[in-house]
Amino acid sequence: MADDEQMFAELSLELAQTIDDVLVDWVVTTITNRAAAANLRLNEEQLDLAARAGEQCRSEVSPKMRALLITDLDAQQSTPLALLRSSTSYATQVLQRVGVPPVRRDEFEQRAFPDDIYALAPASFNDVDERLQEPGLLWGAAKAHLHLQRRRKSGQL
Repeated sequence: MADDEQMFAELSLELAQTIDDVLVDWVVTTITNRAAAANLRLNEEQLDLAARAGEQCRSEVSPKMRALLITDLDAQQSTPLALLRSSTSYATQVLQRVGVPPVRRDEFEQRAFPDDIYALAPASFNDVDERLQEPGLLWGAAKAHLHLQRRRKSGQL
């Protein structure tokens, strides 16, 4: 079981680093794509604003993500994807500032993510960046495996 614990810890750190690596791109791409969908082409000043929002997201979210992922899995109160979903405010603020109108959202989206007026919340790691697909999948599988192993060892299963 020590090997499983070590593997989970390594995969957690890899996921945290990959998330850190993609956060700025995710925010900037999200802003430019949503603006383009509204037929708005961003100027240099607006693109700079998007880049600064991406950097702010990374500086504020990465430490929280790392803290979450180094927490023992039984003590984790959230998930990396939930933390990413709650991080759409960086892009939202820029989109509002440059005049992009909110998008239509279904009732579920409105209830689940009331502040996500641009429907930016990712459904999966791949929605953030394709570079997160494999580390996210491996981390999730390792977490499920380790959770099951711990329950078996403690006699809960």
